[in-house]
Amino acid sequence: MQQEKVVILGSGPAGLTAALYTARANLDPLVIAGHQLGGQISLTGEVENYPGFPEGLTGPELVEKFKEQAERFGARLVYDVATEVDFTSGPPFTVKTPNETYQAWSVIITVGASPRRLGIPGEEEFIGRGVSYCGTCDGFFFRNKDVIVVGGGDSAVEEGIFLTKFANRVRIIHRRDTLRASDILQQRAFNNPKIEFIWNTVVEEIIGGPVVKQVRTRNVLTGEEQTLETDGVFIFIGHEPNSAMFEGQLAMDEAGYLITDKYMQTSVPGVFAAGEIQDPIWRQIATSVGQGTAAAMAATRWLEAHEEEFERTVAAD
Repeated sequence: MQQEKVVILGSGPAGLTAALYTARANLDPLVIAGHQLGGQISLTGEVENYPGFPEGLTGPELVEKFKEQAERFGARLVYDVATEVDFTSGPPFTVKTPNETYQAWSVIITVGASPRRLGIPGEEEFIGRGVSYCGTCDGFFFRNKDVIVVGGGDSAVEEGIFLTKFANRVRIIHRRDTLRASDILQQRAFNNPKIEFIWNTVVEEIIGGPVVKQVRTRNVLTGEEQTLETDGVFIFIGHEPNSAMFEGQLAMDEAGYLITDKYMQTSVPGVFAAGEIQDPIWRQIATSVGQGTAAAMAATRWLEAHEEEFERTVAAD
């Protein structure tokens, strides 16, 4: 069983920032990267609102910079996925992956959140065959085609704008008559000749075979149903925290987000959380970086306060 001072779960902005700070504190952190290096940011085409990059850059470019800086100071990344944890009998805490079992004196959880599903007929069936949750990933496959975007927040509008680089027409379907996206994104979308809006409407079914061909919609005010021809459906209606692995061990709110105190510590001393796994409100790269910084500094101080206890335990073993 591999012994570690700090294990960081996840490799998004919060995780890689926590890795940087704990590495600079000589804690030799181990980062279990998860399914996607960089998390959601690695799927983002344009990042224009992260300080220090006035010209903007792509999500993967920013992830690579985060990673290089953390590794420069000694952070170690393993491209594996945590599948099981035991926080009930630690420290040391146990973290398992399909390939290894780790014992960690502290853990920083930054596993983020995953796209929320509509939960309608046809959605699961056509994933990868016209249904997507990432315009940056799949936009190229819809060159010169018509697509529908579902949602009204920043992600939906930003991805809708991105999709106009490929698609002939992008129709954004929103259940309300106003967008939740930022003013600058709204203005860009309203000014884009390829974008149309369908207001007060929800998608009830995705239809096709073998690929997406239509959606059935319903106006929430009139109840009127309509069938729209489309080549693809991009869904951006929010995220669900990736917290199932921690159920019964860490305190969560009603939506499943981990509850942390002002030091980013969870309900278990020595276990910290940062980024979208505990942040249902701000959900920005910059806020995740700040939360990762705070979690790393708090974990460092916590380890310092318990250093003698851990040394005695190691010596006894």
